[in-house]
Amino acid sequence: MKRCPILLCWLLLVVLSTGPLPRGNSGVARAQQVSVQTPTFGISIDADGVLSTRTFADPTGKLRAQRLAEARRGQPAEVGRWSELRKISLVQLERALARELSSGRQPDDVMMHLAGLQRAKYVFLYPEEQDIVIAGPAEGWVDDLSGRSLGLTTGRPVLLLADLAVALRAFPPEQRGPVYLGCSIDPRPEGLKRLAQFQKTIPREIADDQRGAVALQIAEGMRESLGLSQVRVFGVSDKTHLAQVLIEADYRMKLIGIGVEAPPVKMVTFIAALDSPRAATLQRWWFTPHYDCVKVTSDRLAMELLGEGVQLLDEDMLLGPDGRLTASGKTLNKASQKFTTSFTREYAGIAARVPVFAQLRNMIDLVVIAAFLREQNAYDQAGWRPGVFADEKRWPVETLPTPKYVPCAVTAFWKDNRLLVPAGGVGIRPSLALEASRRQTDRDGKLGGRREQNVRRADPTSWWWD
Repeated sequence: MKRCPILLCWLLLVVLSTGPLPRGNSGVARAQQVSVQTPTFGISIDADGVLSTRTFADPTGKLRAQRLAEARRGQPAEVGRWSELRKISLVQLERALARELSSGRQPDDVMMHLAGLQRAKYVFLYPEEQDIVIAGPAEGWVDDLSGRSLGLTTGRPVLLLADLAVALRAFPPEQRGPVYLGCSIDPRPEGLKRLAQFQKTIPREIADDQRGAVALQIAEGMRESLGLSQVRVFGVSDKTHLAQVLIEADYRMKLIGIGVEAPPVKMVTFIAALDSPRAATLQRWWFTPHYDCVKVTSDRLAMELLGEGVQLLDEDMLLGPDGRLTASGKTLNKASQKFTTSFTREYAGIAARVPVFAQLRNMIDLVVIAAFLREQNAYDQAGWRPGVFADEKRWPVETLPTPKYVPCAVTAFWKDNRLLVPAGGVGIRPSLALEASRRQTDRDGKLGGRREQNVRRADPTSWWWD
């Protein structure tokens, strides 16, 4: 009976808090409407803090059609229409929020969804008017089956007031020094130690007719050895929507990389690229901001984010017999490099089809904008200090269940005579996106001109306008 050697490749997504950093966002072209036949994906967190992915089916599109009709009827026409550049005054927005809370009311849907803003692409400072304005494309929105709010025609997620508040709280005007924020999904040391021990029990050869059964046994053994990975959030509260977007995007990226979830666009996955696995090698992948540049006017009163905003990076790790992970110090795994490069290159297309990756980009935008405001002393220029935006007691945003663990995703398959068994962060340092080497001056004056055009509004107390 023919026997095949087993060469195992372990892939474990280890995202550490020392991961990388920011870069940018591009202009927004309108996307095609999302097909109602496409399943909706999301996450849930149980009472023990264990995160799991969820799929919501709407095969006929009837539920989505109903929600679209209700959204169009329920939203003011001026909010629902498409706008290439909707402006939002942070100063007037907070005053409006404070009035609602003081009257014993909660903010309405328009305020909670920032009037349908889909990207925060610009920041305009107006010292004379004592105002700070963010701007970008916008339209009406509808909640999908997972509760994600998406544009009526583009299918792009809209920004949320709570996420804006979380980003601003991470960079209070009186604080100085670098801020690191993001998430990591780390295997627990005891799980890695069990994995190293389990590795020793795998036979060197198996019979050809046992390949399928052995693959399943080894995958299950790895899954049981690793158990639950620990979720860690830093820089912001883990009970916020912003934090949970980071975690979901991180986890879903890993599922795509190891072949558990189908890639949404034509791209190179780690599994597809893997041809010469190394035993006991683990990969560390993490998201960082990736702006082409940040355009700033000479007077520092206007800023524009350019580029897609998100990059995926990797690093080789070694698993020791004691369950500890260390950097290998070797050349990066070629399959891993191909995957991270492809994910970065195709990010715009991926984000157009998987909303959580568009949300991740939006979160990075907000964080970089918050860092810019602090760096430019925008609060002093506007004569304004965040009140309810910064006060968790007056307006709580830390209201979601705390994600503590996620199951380790494992898959197994044969490639030639090799059995491959892979198992499946976000790190943001906004200061890097704003450093001098990433800045572009407004040589043609277009950014400054846009700032001058957009200060005008019919009602100076309104918090949004087109």
